[in-house]
Amino acid sequence: MLKLTQALFCAAAVSMAGLAQAADPVIIKFAHVVADSTPKGQGALMFQKLVEADPQLKGKVKVEVYPNSSLFGDGKEMEALLLGDVQMLAPSLAKFEHYNKQVQLFDLPFLFNDLAAVDRFQQGPQGKALLTSMEDKGIRGLAYWHNGLKQLSANKKVILPKDARGLKFRVQASSVLEEQFKAIRANPRKMSFAEVYQGLQTGTVNGTENTWSNYESQKVNEVQPFFTETNHGLIDYMVITNAKFWNSLPEDVRSELQTIMDKVTVEVNKQAEELNQASRQKIIDAKTSEIDQLTPEQRAQWREAMRPVWDKFSDQIGADLIKAADDANKPS
Repeated sequence: MLKLTQALFCAAAVSMAGLAQAADPVIIKFAHVVADSTPKGQGALMFQKLVEADPQLKGKVKVEVYPNSSLFGDGKEMEALLLGDVQMLAPSLAKFEHYNKQVQLFDLPFLFNDLAAVDRFQQGPQGKALLTSMEDKGIRGLAYWHNGLKQLSANKKVILPKDARGLKFRVQASSVLEEQFKAIRANPRKMSFAEVYQGLQTGTVNGTENTWSNYESQKVNEVQPFFTETNHGLIDYMVITNAKFWNSLPEDVRSELQTIMDKVTVEVNKQAEELNQASRQKIIDAKTSEIDQLTPEQRAQWREAMRPVWDKFSDQIGADLIKAADDANKPS
């Protein structure tokens, strides 16, 4: 009798453990390399908050956010996603050239006139197709998030392309961005985001390109006396997940997560430019740096100097895709 009671107790314990395990929520580790105060940082926190508050996902999904390279840095986060060590990232679009050459489109200099043009392209058929174009590589795109248009920073005043000659500019690991600086006879240097401040401080690099919110949140203005408002390129992110992980989720959970992501995307993209302008003003108020604006004629010189980069990558990206993006500059 004692043995039977013990056996029943053990069976009940195993059953309870099984139920507890079944009730454990799916953990989504959302890692990124920037500060919480940036558009990407705000988007990740918003996604976490909405998932937590969603009655359909309560007890089923938990989102953990890891900002500022606290879990994985620039060079390791994609590998971590593919290994399943994180479930969600929002890398810069410059990070995808090894998975789909067409995504290099977004790095082309002076391609988009403004963020409205970016929206028109990303929400169109060609833009949406790029989100799902890397599933065979294990990557599923969920959304595009804006950071904003890029400006130049340097340790000297840079108004015309010739002023940049010989300067060492930090770039992301992107062939297009390397060629962009070579086109103006500057020297591109690949460097992870977390190393930029020190690189500028020590003179390993003389300048960089980024958005106002990234400059201000990383205090780049403390080590860069000059900024040039060029709006020459785009820093956007693709929110991605591990395709195998995503497809393993129950359909109702997957659908609800996508709905929440779509809501967050609208808000992130609305707030991105506001955050950038607020950051720009903080840099002005700090009085550490000078911000130079270009005349239309000066900007035209930059565009002409960098335009050959389009032709260089036309075969890899696709001339039809470049044309579709360029056409998005004209409101329908």
